[in-house]
Amino acid sequence: MTTETPDAEEPRKGPRTEFEELLRTTEELDTPDGYKAELIRGKIVVSPWSRPFYKRHMRSLRLQLAPHVPEGHDADTSPFLFSFPTSERAYGPDLHVADLKAFVGDARHVDGAALSLVAELTSVSTRDVDWQEKLEVYGRHVPVYLVLDMQTEEITAFWDPSDHGYLARMTVPFGKPLPIPAPFGFELETTDFVDEPEEDQEETAE
Repeated sequence: MTTETPDAEEPRKGPRTEFEELLRTTEELDTPDGYKAELIRGKIVVSPWSRPFYKRHMRSLRLQLAPHVPEGHDADTSPFLFSFPTSERAYGPDLHVADLKAFVGDARHVDGAALSLVAELTSVSTRDVDWQEKLEVYGRHVPVYLVLDMQTEEITAFWDPSDHGYLARMTVPFGKPLPIPAPFGFELETTDFVDEPEEDQEETAE
């Protein structure tokens, strides 16, 4: 008879690195409902998930991306933590497209190598992280990164990652189509991102 324990792990060859310890702590952190924990610049950062106002943006992105994802990948907005060991970071993107094969076992995080696209919707508190810290890390690991700048009402696509970051980018204002490069290869419509003027909403209500 063999006895198994739920948290059984393969024997380690040595002690955990500082990053592995921080990642484990991040995974096990009991965050309040509506909040996420990420590993940013060597520190555990707790921030709120996107506001309800962002729901239609994320839904539109997910529905448009779904028919164009690489084989075996899935587009979702669920709160999963993706780790990037070589950069010693772990992020929970607002939207991700990733290989379903990576979502196995009982690990509390997913390997960032499974990602084919990530999207972040900026807020006043996270804007600098999305445009600097995450851009730098995603730019070395993820084929496509979309930044929906909710303050300037623009969307930027970054692609062609390299050791020095993304080599290509394109920005359009909300309301204009944005070409999404390989491995997706389609034009993203962003008209759903544009707020209706209050007078138009009143006329619709009548």
